Amino acid sequence: MPIIYLSPSTQENNLYVTGGTEEEWMNRLADAMVPYLSASGIRYVRNTPDMTALSSIRASNAGTYDLHLALHSNAAPEGRYGQVRGVLVFYFPGSIQGQEAANLVADNLKTVYPLPNKVRAEPTTSIGEVRRVRAPSVFLELGYHDNPDDAAWVKGNLDAIARSIVLALTEYFSLPFLEPQPPRPAVVDVNWGYLNIRDRPDTASSVLAKAYDGAPLTVLGQWQDWYSVRFDGMVGWASSDFITLV
Repeated sequence: MPIIYLSPSTQENNLYVTGGTEEEWMNRLADAMVPYLSASGIRYVRNTPDMTALSSIRASNAGTYDLHLALHSNAAPEGRYGQVRGVLVFYFPGSIQGQEAANLVADNLKTVYPLPNKVRAEPTTSIGEVRRVRAPSVFLELGYHDNPDDAAWVKGNLDAIARSIVLALTEYFSLPFLEPQPPRPAVVDVNWGYLNIRDRPDTASSVLAKAYDGAPLTVLGQWQDWYSVRFDGMVGWASSDFITLV
């Protein structure tokens, strides 16, 4: 099962012209992404507001992640305050995986940003969370927080933005995209042996854990004959044939 390092901005001094900070609104966006990530079977580890970009990079590099995803908003250069709009999706030049993920994210954001021609993916070597992380990296600049229209777009469309980003991630990881639903308690129901919790909805995929008869789990979503489930603190996929909702 894919796992990402989710890194919303820790820049608490970058003020939104309409109120709040970059740190606050990017963390709210990360909060909005969590139900979509869980429903679609994407695991994540997330930084915390008391961290910095440097400590986020260290934490990302200390683990084994399939993607490093940084959430930020932008600011116009001096002399153009409030006059610039657009969404930038950065990746490291030469990173095939990073470029693929960035292009998918950009394409999906074009469907929710009011000026789709101003959404683009491009390479950079100047951003630490792109240049210095080991995992393929995507660094989002979601509009300009000094522009009233962009700031209002972020604040008024957190769910739509979160949904579009996770939809891109499911395309990147070749997973089905599932809409979040209320978690449902369930139990494993097998006549013998155990139920395999897998990293993808495929009987040939890797087994993450084994759940024995009667074991409690939580159903997060359904795709065909598979449930995305939370079991023993992890998210995975399991055959719906051997699960009973309670």
